[in-house]
Amino acid sequence: MQWDPTQYLRYTDERLRPALDLMARVPLEMPARIVDLGCGPGNVTAILAQRWPGAAVTGLDGSEAMLERARAAAPGCRFVAGSFADWTPPEPVDLLYSNAALHWLGGHETLFPRLLRQLTPGGVLAVQMPAMHDAPLRALQHDVAANGPWAERLVDVGAAPSILTPGQYNDLLRPLLASLDIWQTTYLHVLEGEDAVVQWASGTSLKPFLDKLSGALRRDFLRAYAEAIRPEYPRRADGTTLLPFQRLFLLGRAAD
Repeated sequence: MQWDPTQYLRYTDERLRPALDLMARVPLEMPARIVDLGCGPGNVTAILAQRWPGAAVTGLDGSEAMLERARAAAPGCRFVAGSFADWTPPEPVDLLYSNAALHWLGGHETLFPRLLRQLTPGGVLAVQMPAMHDAPLRALQHDVAANGPWAERLVDVGAAPSILTPGQYNDLLRPLLASLDIWQTTYLHVLEGEDAVVQWASGTSLKPFLDKLSGALRRDFLRAYAEAIRPEYPRRADGTTLLPFQRLFLLGRAAD
């Protein structure tokens, strides 16, 4: 998938809030090594470096376009191309931090224990993921994709897979950690502009569908998705659109 940093950053403030909420809960004073898994355009990586100025901070992402933007946003950090599915740091890490990235990959039953093995004693895994797989924002993408002249091109396309339930993460991770904190937050984003939810989705979960289409077919697909989603997220009298967005947070600390 070819990420568009400009489209992703269109709602920078809204996407940044959960990243900062997660960062504020990290129980580390002076981590020496930090890795930002799925660092994207590097805006959060730069804040990690500001929060812990004595740490060596590395950003990992699979998109060269995102990494190019990240290197400009955080020149004091190191950035590497790779997939968090199989990338391993050269030495154990004090903080593995991931904001809105790990949900793009399935197999969390094996992924998360593998990530925990990369921590130093007392190290922390801090993760935030959207929990929106049942919301109209996501569900209608598949409905529209399956019904239209674009259906054949999109038959094998899917957005991010469903994540596990909080209880499943608890049962998976608690035996492997000294402490584990899990919580969910629903952010009520106030978006401006016409078809604002479509613009939001175009930077993330709608991207795999759009990458398979071009020209009139792409425009018609976007139009059909916009028509399907408007009743679910109606524009308010003041012109804004409210987007309730649920996110799952996981904060685990390894044994000393």
